[in-house]
Amino acid sequence: LILIGGFVQLLAGFLAFRKYDHLGGAAFLTFSALWSSYGVTRVLCAAPVSGHLLDIGVGNTEGFTAGSVAFLVLNAFLIILASCFNVVLLCLTLAMELLTICFLLFTLQNLPLPFEIVVLSILSIICFYGAAASLTNCMFGKDLLMMGPPLLTVQSSKKDREDPLPCVCPRSHLTSGLRAIAELLNTGAVCGVPTDTVYALAASCKHPEAIEKVYRIKDRPQEKPICIFISNLEQLRAAAPPISPLLWEFMENVYPGGIGCIIQKGEWLKKLGVGAGYSRVGTQDSIMIRVPDLTVLVHLIDMTGPLAITSANPSGEVDSTHHDMVISRLGHKLEGVLCDGESDEVVASTVVNCTKIDESGITIVREGCIPAGKVMQIFERVKSR
Repeated sequence: LILIGGFVQLLAGFLAFRKYDHLGGAAFLTFSALWSSYGVTRVLCAAPVSGHLLDIGVGNTEGFTAGSVAFLVLNAFLIILASCFNVVLLCLTLAMELLTICFLLFTLQNLPLPFEIVVLSILSIICFYGAAASLTNCMFGKDLLMMGPPLLTVQSSKKDREDPLPCVCPRSHLTSGLRAIAELLNTGAVCGVPTDTVYALAASCKHPEAIEKVYRIKDRPQEKPICIFISNLEQLRAAAPPISPLLWEFMENVYPGGIGCIIQKGEWLKKLGVGAGYSRVGTQDSIMIRVPDLTVLVHLIDMTGPLAITSANPSGEVDSTHHDMVISRLGHKLEGVLCDGESDEVVASTVVNCTKIDESGITIVREGCIPAGKVMQIFERVKSR
């Protein structure tokens, strides 16, 4: 029992350190040392006289007494610290203080047996409840067995609080957050948004000055075109672009998703809602259009109209796969970032040139999250029909 109790306390200490709970780790390692020292000393000295391995007698107790006093002082500091965490940990440290008193009285050969029994019983009950509460709350993710509030709390000053974020950073699962970003985009702001691949910078196609700002934010070469995102293929049908049946069939098989199609540019883009940003998206003759497979972004596009989109990273650097990356890298240059956590992919979309799909088929301009082989399989399947 002594070995098991000491091992359990030692294991709890190591687990606490693994969770970066340094107070819990230090406390349980101290408890392990105290329990083992008390238990081994108590058992060995309780053996018959002929079998004594430790001889605690008059004039031979100074070392054991000094050790128990050291445990008393150390545990007293743990009691103060435990009062800042929860009631169960505080009760455990108090019970350990009583056990240390038992150790001290034992070294002085003045330990009443009833007192020792009561202390060990209290310690057992607290340890059992604490272990059961920790396991239960951890398994179910909620406080089913209460650990109690801290008795001492430390108020942090305003200076100790985190610095404010460089831009508006609402959460994507909140309707108010989505509206806040939509309002910013509709007034000509540039915002970081999640996509079904990696995070992107978005600007409304109604505001060409916002698209120009995207180039400056990214330090993007002017010769590199920016694509547009729409919320569904029906928007494209309503604009009535001169698209062949083969291209319609191909787009129906790749939208929504991580494939962008480059098609011929024309006045039909203005019917789509591109408006004043017509000359700032795509090239003079072509435009890449994508329908994202992400509900929150689709809702945002429905609120703003088509968005000019490019990856949210300084030109030439790796893509941003978390909103924290966007905030830290470009937040001071943006008006807002729609926070949606980790992105679904680690690379951007696959870009396919479909401008000559009827004459010579398609070509892969950039291989991204969708393998080029899979794209070609889709095209061959569509073409064969």
